[in-house]
Amino acid sequence: MTTEKDVAAAASTALLTDHYELTMLQATLNSGAAHRRSIFEVFARRLPDGRRYGVVGGTGRVLDLIEQFRFGDAELEHLRRTKVVDEPTLEWLANYEFKGNIWGYAEGETFFPGSPVFVVESTFAEGVILETLVLSIMNHDSAIAAAASRMTAAADGRPCIEMGSRRTHEWSAVAAARAAYIAGFDTTSNLEAGRSYGVPTKGTAAHAFTLVHDNEREAFQAQVDSLGKDTTLLVDTYDVTNAVNIAVQVAGTELGGVRLDSGDLLVQAREVRKQLDDLGATDTKIVVTSDLDEYAISALQAGPVDAYGVGTSLVTGSGAPTASMVYKLVQREDDNGQMVGVAKASKDKKSVAGRKYAMRRLNTSGIAEAEIIGIGEIPDGDSNDRHLMVELFKDGRRVDHSGIEEARKRHEQSRAELPAKALQMSRGEAVIPTIYQDESARS
Repeated sequence: MTTEKDVAAAASTALLTDHYELTMLQATLNSGAAHRRSIFEVFARRLPDGRRYGVVGGTGRVLDLIEQFRFGDAELEHLRRTKVVDEPTLEWLANYEFKGNIWGYAEGETFFPGSPVFVVESTFAEGVILETLVLSIMNHDSAIAAAASRMTAAADGRPCIEMGSRRTHEWSAVAAARAAYIAGFDTTSNLEAGRSYGVPTKGTAAHAFTLVHDNEREAFQAQVDSLGKDTTLLVDTYDVTNAVNIAVQVAGTELGGVRLDSGDLLVQAREVRKQLDDLGATDTKIVVTSDLDEYAISALQAGPVDAYGVGTSLVTGSGAPTASMVYKLVQREDDNGQMVGVAKASKDKKSVAGRKYAMRRLNTSGIAEAEIIGIGEIPDGDSNDRHLMVELFKDGRRVDHSGIEEARKRHEQSRAELPAKALQMSRGEAVIPTIYQDESARS
């Protein structure tokens, strides 16, 4: 008997797409348009309401899955049995392998409305069936990375721990941990994120651990005996003041940390800090959790908090669960073999025709002033400006293999070059304008 586990293990990435991607493919194979050279572009028309910058997340995961994007026997049989497409289309899919080029913003880079964060150059057929796969990953991971970036900016150097696995889909949790690490989180509670992507993992105990023992002293002693004195003890199961006293009695002044997970965290942190200092545990850290977001972290900066654990708000994008990215055809080959710009002109969903190139204009102090988008050509800049597009795939072969440590460092550098008001928690517009070098090309 086939189990859900068997199905998951056998599934490829090819059906992680929408039905209409394949019906478009079938129709263009019939019309001949499927083989026209085309350029697709991923961009966001606007940032989530009130956000001042976006963060590119998921690029590495997208490239991994494009490399694996194949229609095997199981996928083809499903499409045949359900009559999604006809036999000629199935024959084409059986031989599918992406052979085009991909350019984009490197993962971890900040972006703004109109930024061409991912550009696919291929035939129409090759590129159109990647739309859903690309957007499902980049919209999710970019949303998480942007929320994480705001949180780590608010924490201002104090460590942040990702701990949202129990608040989202099991595999979304892994992706969220990866995106959060790129945007500055120090560790995750998710072990699969550690195995799959090398994100450092961390964790000690929940309230159930205390409750399964006869009393807090027994629980704390068991944890210290097992994990050492530098562990972090959860002290709010019953009475915080009493628990802190017991914690120091059990572990001594070498106790690594205590965690607060309820109540008025700012008031409690101040009270616990004084209590620890009075007990001689001056080096014991205070970790706070409990439905934190960037605003709560910002408020807690006024207190003696040493680290933050964030769950629900992080894995849901802190109110913006998608980056609102779209995947649009912006250029295609005409009947004469010439590339022509195409654009959507519908109300509130206009796009800009033509292949895009991006550059960040920096002032003499290295601070960003504008996102310059060249249409059909690379924007002109001086030695202080920074070109943003990097080559990801060339002639069907992946050429970018950068990992999360590089993306993490890139994000730190990219965020640092933004104007100071980018890090304000108040609602605002994009912190720099997007300027098209050829405004006449707008539709």
